[in-house]
Parts: sequence; structure tokens; C-alpha cells
Amino acid sequence: MTKRDTPAAPADKGGDAAVGDPEARAREVCLRLLTLAPRTRAQLADALRRRGIPDEAADAVLSRYEDAGLIDDAAFARAWVESRHYSRGLAGRALSAELKQRGVAADEIRAAIDEQLGPDAEVGAARRLVAGKLAATRGLPPEQRTRRLAGLLARKGYPAGLAFRVIREALETEGEVAFPEDEDLIDGDDLGTE
Repeated sequence: MTKRDTPAAPADKGGDAAVGDPEARAREVCLRLLTLAPRTRAQLADALRRRGIPDEAADAVLSRYEDAGLIDDAAFARAWVESRHYSRGLAGRALSAELKQRGVAADEIRAAIDEQLGPDAEVGAARRLVAGKLAATRGLPPEQRTRRLAGLLARKGYPAGLAFRVIREALETEGEVAFPEDEDLIDGDDLGTE
């Protein structure tokens, strides 16, 4: 029999060879998931665990993929921060929580947020969010407008001090007095920090 006449290997029939080889199954699962979207090492490890792949085989494959650059949690974190901040207006705190949920290490999260976002970027994003929602709150009492705008910013992860400062600026620009009876509540020095 020549090489051309040999029957196809079982791997050519839908991955049947991978059934007996846990590393081959792990490679197949990882490549399929990475083809769909970037993933963190933790996300891939969870996917392999759910499919019953032994931890030793999963670790071996994941380590090789990290060495080859197919898995890069730091790059994932940088891309996530950039994308979610600019598309959804999320603040560093919300981005940090999302990345932590996806298994990114704390030092990589902090580095990505520090690299991609500065205080000016968060303030600018908060101002854009408030400006976008401000028209929808016209005609409401100032306290109600403030609550709605503060709720919007809180859901996006902005600290209270920053949120109220931006809301006050926006309402004052419109000529409306924000927080008429609780003026000194907002002026506290501790509101701008977390």
C-alpha cells in the first residue's frame, strides 16, 4: 500500500481520534473557542473542565498556547478595557469587576486600566453619558434628574463624588440649580475618592 492508498486517519473524521487523547480534545476545544473570540486562560480552563478534560492535559495545552501567544491575559485585559470603556462608557471599577469575573489576575487588570484609562478619560466618559441622558430628564424636578443621572453613572461604575460633580456641572450649564437643599453634601472632600 502506498502512502496515498492508506485510509484516512480517524482524526480526519470529525475529530474521533481526539476522543481517546485528552490533550487532543483540549487542543480542539481551545482552538474552537479561540476562533470565536479571545479568551482568558481561566475561561478556557473552565471550558475544558466542563467537558471532562483532566486538569493535567488542560494545563499542558493551556501552557503551550500561552507560550505560543494564543492566550494572553494581559492583552485580553487591555483590549477589554479599551472596548468596554469606549463602547459602553464603563468606569475602571466596573471594568475591573468584569475582568476579575473572567479570571484575569489583579496586577494585569490594574496595568490595563492604568494604561488605557486616566482620570481625565473617566471624567470625559462620565460627561458624555450625562450629556446623552440629560435631554431625556428635562422637565423633571432637579432632585429627580440628579437621581436618574447618578443611577446611570453608578451602574457604569463611577464613584459618587465624580458622578455628582459631573451632574452638577451639566445641570448648572443648563441654568438649573442642582441639589438645592443639600449643597454641602456634595462639597465633601471624601466624595471624590473611593
